Amino acid sequence: MRAARFWGLVLSAGCLMGLCAPSFSAAQISSDPVASTRSDVTINVYNWGEYISNGTEGSMDVNAEFTARTGIQVNYTTYDTNESMYAKLASGGGDYDVIIPSDYMVSRMIQEDMLAELDFANIPNFQYIDGDFKNPDYDPDNKYSVPYTWGVVGLFYNTDYVTAEEAQSWSLLWDEKYAGKILMFDNSRDSFGIAMKLLGYSFNTEDEQQWREAADLLVQQVPLVQSYAMDQIFQKMESGEAWIAPYYSGDAAILVEENDNIAFSVPEEGTNYFVDAICIPKTSTHKAEAEAYINFLCDPEISYENCSYIGYSTPETAAKEMMDPEITENEMYYPSEETIANTEVFIHLSDTTNQLLDSLWAEVKMGGPGQVGELIAILVLFLGLYIGVVVYKRRKRAREQ
Repeated sequence: MRAARFWGLVLSAGCLMGLCAPSFSAAQISSDPVASTRSDVTINVYNWGEYISNGTEGSMDVNAEFTARTGIQVNYTTYDTNESMYAKLASGGGDYDVIIPSDYMVSRMIQEDMLAELDFANIPNFQYIDGDFKNPDYDPDNKYSVPYTWGVVGLFYNTDYVTAEEAQSWSLLWDEKYAGKILMFDNSRDSFGIAMKLLGYSFNTEDEQQWREAADLLVQQVPLVQSYAMDQIFQKMESGEAWIAPYYSGDAAILVEENDNIAFSVPEEGTNYFVDAICIPKTSTHKAEAEAYINFLCDPEISYENCSYIGYSTPETAAKEMMDPEITENEMYYPSEETIANTEVFIHLSDTTNQLLDSLWAEVKMGGPGQVGELIAILVLFLGLYIGVVVYKRRKRAREQ
């Protein structure tokens, strides 16, 4: 779950503020952003889990509102990691019109010619995206993506057992006294990113030895980890089954605000600053309708409603100004300049380094290279036994004939 629901009280207060804020209706923002679309079309949208305002707890149902305004239907499905989304599209297993990958994955998909160039004439609301988010390193010519939300990675911790001082370092995830109470990201880039920061290396190094050192560190952590998780961390942290977990800042709200014993910190070694962006796969068959959807999400009114609900930060000042100060002055949503200065953005790695990362991550999940070797040996042994049995049975039948 990339996003967290935001508490009803603050959302309600925010909505009241929104009534007094400037209106940014679709009609005011552009002359006719959906003029070239067909209302009998259904677009397939592929997004992180619970990463859009869906009408619960008094929030706006963003997809339903888009359909009401344009007549275009939305078939909305979700994924839990950038890698699983990429694998599905790369294998041809998905027919999607809109996807929302993270920065480094946008860069990879551009490089592999998987994304369509956007026609910004159909996305006039792009004017509301703040300048700091335009022409980013992952899409320097801003041809393929539009920022959706942003945030940083930090640590959730249970204050009944873990001190705020301990939570100031990523080393907490390697503390043996918390063995069995630690959760870790179930994706390679985030997990290796934490190890890299603890070692003092860049997330984006091409140095093979540094990646291997990070892998060794993650292997050392394996006996302490209760499980590798994504969406599951919420239930595990709320129930007290786990006490420590890394995750994304936007998801901090529901845990911290609804659980007095859970806090969130950004470790002093530094962390990942990420942007999730809206893109159109090159295989889309409804590109104009997909661009109308992107334009709709960029409407400051919609960005305000959306980000107020999901808890992540908006890349639009116009939307931010509509929000309750309790949100905009809270570092979980809008980190200080000091915190941002100690962050690093993931960029796309070379094919060689990506292959190394995939291999090392498989070894980590198996407990280290020794365990992988043992598994291969066992598989070879069973394969040999199987072949032996087959050969024996065939010879026996031949003799009987």
